[in-house]
Amino acid sequence: MSTISFKPKQVTKRITSHLPDRAGDVIMSRFGLSSDTNRKTLEEIGKKYGITRERVRQIEDSAINLIKKSDAFKGEQVFFDELKQLIVSLGSIVAEHELLPHISKDKATQNHIHFYLVLGDAFKKHREDDHFKARWSVDDEVADKVHDSLKKLYASLKDEDLVPETEMIKKFFDHMKDMAEHYKTDEVAKRWLAMSKHVSKNPLGEWGKTSSKNVRTRGVKDYAFLVMRRHGSPMHFREVTDAISKTFNRKTHYATTHNELIKDSRFVLVGRGLYALAEWGYKTGIARDVIKDILKKEGPMSKEDVVEKVMKERYFKKNTILVNLVNPKYFKKNKNGLYSVV
Repeated sequence: MSTISFKPKQVTKRITSHLPDRAGDVIMSRFGLSSDTNRKTLEEIGKKYGITRERVRQIEDSAINLIKKSDAFKGEQVFFDELKQLIVSLGSIVAEHELLPHISKDKATQNHIHFYLVLGDAFKKHREDDHFKARWSVDDEVADKVHDSLKKLYASLKDEDLVPETEMIKKFFDHMKDMAEHYKTDEVAKRWLAMSKHVSKNPLGEWGKTSSKNVRTRGVKDYAFLVMRRHGSPMHFREVTDAISKTFNRKTHYATTHNELIKDSRFVLVGRGLYALAEWGYKTGIARDVIKDILKKEGPMSKEDVVEKVMKERYFKKNTILVNLVNPKYFKKNKNGLYSVV
């Protein structure tokens, strides 16, 4: 379903009908405006006519200038104004990969709209660069503010940050000063965020740096991290495997998940087959080592406090902790019943 009122193919026919045959063919081929919707390269068109790539470019530029000076083009300005207003409603600057599908799912129609964007003086093309994807704008002031705010947002993120979408949008607008209120909607913000090459969201809709493996998921261990983080407490590797299958519709074997979790420092084995995230504060090591670390850090403690502290860092059975604690080779109890390291 198209979001525009006019029929692009008819508009294109009217504004190109006065072109010489070869110039018209070059335009049709370069923008994919004929039955063949694949946009042809300068080299492909040059081979067809036995001319250089540069000569094809000259013909293309000349044809575009002829169109823009024609009465037919001037007579179609109402449609170009409609396209401009549509872009304003989308945020005044929009990534090309978001704009064209928003207007129409039809590839041919998308090609015609792209052609109008190139023709219209109101539309400014921003080529893909280190920070942003290719995008189109109709307001330089808004474009500058969006670019600046996206760069500041990226600079404010730590490598490991994962931010819920609502919070990400708030952080984004916090960096944006003096922006008209009608732009401050979730839909516009998400479109602007989609322009960035440095911030993006993972399959669970959480935002962070694109370079983070918590965002750019590339395998079982990354999916495991996301499902465990959402779960919020230690999980058996079989549970993790089942959650990956259910959440991401990715079939994997239990053994594969187990092997991936063992190798990745983001995960800590806290029991038999039971894993936690290192960021939760869980530690590796046998029960005795965990008890030692706690007592060295906290000082003498009661039996109950030792059990409570250890259980926050590892998933041991209570009896396992107590058996280790009463081993006089490693731990001693004072007259107040408090334990410390030998």
